[in-house]
Amino acid sequence: MPALPADLAKQVEAALREDVGSGDVTAALVPAAQRVRGAVTTREAAVLCGRAWADETFRQLEPRVQLTWQAADGDRLEAGQILFSITGPARPVLTGERTALNFLQLLSGTATAARRFVDAVAGTSCRILDTRKTVPGLRTAQKYAVRCGGALNHRMGLYDQVLIKENHIAAAGSLTGAIEAARRTAGGIAIEVEVETLGELREALAARPDIIMLDEFTLGDMRTAVELTRTQGAATKLEVSGSVALDRVRAIAETGVDYISVGALTKHVRAVDLSMRLDFLGG
Repeated sequence: MPALPADLAKQVEAALREDVGSGDVTAALVPAAQRVRGAVTTREAAVLCGRAWADETFRQLEPRVQLTWQAADGDRLEAGQILFSITGPARPVLTGERTALNFLQLLSGTATAARRFVDAVAGTSCRILDTRKTVPGLRTAQKYAVRCGGALNHRMGLYDQVLIKENHIAAAGSLTGAIEAARRTAGGIAIEVEVETLGELREALAARPDIIMLDEFTLGDMRTAVELTRTQGAATKLEVSGSVALDRVRAIAETGVDYISVGALTKHVRAVDLSMRLDFLGG
């Protein structure tokens, strides 16, 4: 499994602070000694992600709440499948229900979307990448979910990889000039440049960045780009971005490009439909 984000606990803390505020005035109606048991199920097929966030939610509220998981992050789920059972004091279970499910439904939705794209290009050498189009404050969580779905992370932020786009090129005076400037200042991290035409691709190949992003290329131009890169013997990798839909991603992968970046994995994610049902026990 991928490593969990270092800021996971802070993400949960912020979510609980947002929801609970000065206190759960509705859970206060439940007797303090009341206990519950129950389970969370999925109403649809999905890929599970977010176990640690659910665990952390209840750990922060009340360590006596116990979750027993029946699936692991990255597992494929069938509709009606139980994710975990839960027992403990009723008040913190009721208080934490929405926060825990919010994390689970969002991150499982992200992992499920990633898995669909990964499955669509199975058997090719192409890999699916995410982007920085993430929910503010939850980037590391969503990028973890992308990995649980079998895809790869692009850069985490603006600090760990150079990505030269049209405005950077305009400011530098030329595509070649922008790449040369990046080599002088980037301290050895990977350099990627976005191109919009085959002419820009040829210029970029001569400057030999680590990755060239083909923006809004036709399938025919993608195949030409792959051939040009192979002809030059460049170690440069090719990435496709822009207007990448699930019904088109296989054809893109079959052109021979190395990567396809898909903003929809984290930007257009649809939450997985989950349900928690509880039985109230004696105090």
